[in-house]
This record gives sequence, structure tokens and C-alpha cells, in this order.
Amino acid sequence: MGQRKASKDGDRKVGRRALLIGGTVAAAGSAMLARDELARLWWRVPGVEKPRKDGEVDYADARWVAASDANWRRADRPDDYGIDMVVIHVTQGGFDSAVKAFQNPSHGAASHYIVRKDGHIAQMIRELDVAYHAGNRDYNERSVGIEHAGFVDRPQDFTDEMYEASARLTARICARYGIPVDREHIIGHVEVPGTDHTDPGPHWDWDRYMRLVREARTAPA
Repeated sequence: MGQRKASKDGDRKVGRRALLIGGTVAAAGSAMLARDELARLWWRVPGVEKPRKDGEVDYADARWVAASDANWRRADRPDDYGIDMVVIHVTQGGFDSAVKAFQNPSHGAASHYIVRKDGHIAQMIRELDVAYHAGNRDYNERSVGIEHAGFVDRPQDFTDEMYEASARLTARICARYGIPVDREHIIGHVEVPGTDHTDPGPHWDWDRYMRLVREARTAPA
């Protein structure tokens, strides 16, 4: 929906980078800056997008399956929209049907990730971009959405493998963006203002899930 083409003006990017590095060196004197710090500064220059590669994932244990570009909006998060929440969803259907829905341009919605009962994770939208998952524009822009394959009235759908895989994913997202691991920042779809959804429902074990996220957040990399 009105997607913006990535700039191919390589000379212009090199010029900006040279200016940025020169300014940084002048300000810092003889101090040496780490390469990753320079990279972060460079991609914060106005008008410059972060690099993208087809099929690239933000979470190493995920597998890429692209959603229809009608179900998300191109962005450059967290530079243009800060990310401070994770929203937990339940698909009200199977994993395959959720993937098909998110690939359907007429569906009008999709989440960044889907977690299957066996712990398999599909990433369908880059975290850079705004997914239409929460039913609230502000929450879409500031959150990462994670779907869980199953039904809200079937507690058996929420398996050990699903909880553990999802918790590791959420912990990594929280670490990446400095999101506090608490229930004010890790919420259910039902808690999004203006929504008419009830997921993840009464059978989602929040105490267990938050404990697993905290454990994963503090575990050695």
C-alpha cells in the first residue's frame, strides 16, 4: 500500500557517510569508535534507510515467509517509530491458515511472527516495518506482533514448545529495543485500546509466560 522504493543513489549515501564519519572523528578527537557504533550513527542520517535483503530475518531461529505488502507499511523502526511493546495474539485457526491469510492482500492484517505448536517460528514482516496487527494505529507503530497458532478456548493448543519458543523470541525483541519485561509492555491483543478481540484468552498462562521471558532474557547468549 503505497510502498516507498529503496534509494539506489549510492554516491549520495557515500557522501553522507563521509560527512558523518568526518564529523564524528572531529568531535571525538583521536578516540576510536567501534564499527557497529559507526553503523548505527550512519543509518540515523535523515533520509537514509537501513539496508534490506530479501528473506532476511530479525530473529535467528525464525524462517522467512513474506506477508502481502498490503498488510503492512514500510518504515524504518526504531528510528522513525520507537518500539516499546510486544503484542501477543492467537490466530483462531491453524498455522497454515494464518500464513495464507497474511499472504492475502484483501485480509488487511498480519503480524510480524507466527509461532506454531511445535515451536517453529515464521517471520512474515520485518521488525523495521509497521504490521497491521493490533487494530490501533499507534500500537501498530510502536509494537511487534506475535501470533500463536490455535484457538483461545483450547488450552491444549498452548504447548510447552510454543510457550518456550515464543518466550525466547519476546526476550530477544525486548533486549533489542530495551523494552521492560513486564505486563505493561508485553500485552495481549485484548488489552489494545479500541480492539474487539479477546486473544490470547483466559487459557493463556501469563504468569508462566512472563517467567519464561525473564529467564530467557537473563540467560547467556
